[in-house]
Amino acid sequence: PRPCMYCRGRCIVGACWFLMCAASAADTPLRHNYYALRHGQSLANVEGVISSDPAVACNHHGLSETGLQQARRAAEAVCAEALSTGVDGVAIVSSDFKRAWQTAQAVHTAVIARGLSCVPASAVCAETLLRERSFGTLSGGPDSRYADVWVHDAVSATHTEFGSEPVTSVRERAWGVVERLEAELPGRCMVVLVAHGDVLQILQTRFACVDPRTHRSLPHLETATLRRLSLPLGAGAG
Repeated sequence: PRPCMYCRGRCIVGACWFLMCAASAADTPLRHNYYALRHGQSLANVEGVISSDPAVACNHHGLSETGLQQARRAAEAVCAEALSTGVDGVAIVSSDFKRAWQTAQAVHTAVIARGLSCVPASAVCAETLLRERSFGTLSGGPDSRYADVWVHDAVSATHTEFGSEPVTSVRERAWGVVERLEAELPGRCMVVLVAHGDVLQILQTRFACVDPRTHRSLPHLETATLRRLSLPLGAGAG
C-alpha cells in the first residue's frame, strides 16, 4: 500500500477506489432500481454462531419465528416501494442460503398476492454470487469473532486472515450480479437483492464509490431491512 493523493487513504497500488468510480462517470447510469434486503433473523443469529459454509447454510439455519414475521413485513415494504415508484416489474434475486431464500420467498409471495409483475413470474432467482462472505475457520464459531475479521478489513481489502474471503472478492462478485442484471432484465425493474450482512455492506461501498475497507463505517443494515442502493449523482455503472 502507498499514500494516495486522491482518496486520502492508503489504497492498493493501481486500485484507488475513488478513481475507479470517477472513471465510470461518463458511462450509462443504471437502468434498474436496486435494493438491498438482508435476510430476517435466522437460527444462526439466535444461536450466536457464524454460518458461512454453503454445506451447512444452504440446508440449515433458516429463519426463526421472529425472522419469518420480519420477512413478511419486509415483503410489504417491497410491494409499497414498487407501487410508489411505478416500475415495470419486481425482480427478486437471492442468495441460496436457507435464511435468505426463505426471506426471498416471502417477498415473492407478497408481490404475486398484490398483483404486481414479478420478473420472472414463476420464481425467485437463486444467485450463488450473493452467498454470505466466507469467514473461513471462524465459520461455525461464535459470531463475536466477526470483529476479528473486520479489524483487518479496515487495513486491507485483500487480506485472508482466518481463511476469510477478501473484501475485494466479495465486492467484485456482488457487483458482477448487478452488471449482469443490467444487461439481462427487460424494462425498468425494482431489483431486490436478498442476501447477508457483510455481502450487502460491502456492495454498498461500490454503489457509494467509497473504499471497500470502510464498509463497517456505513449505516448498519439490520435484519429484514430494505435499503435503496444508488450511485452518486453523475456516476455510471461502468
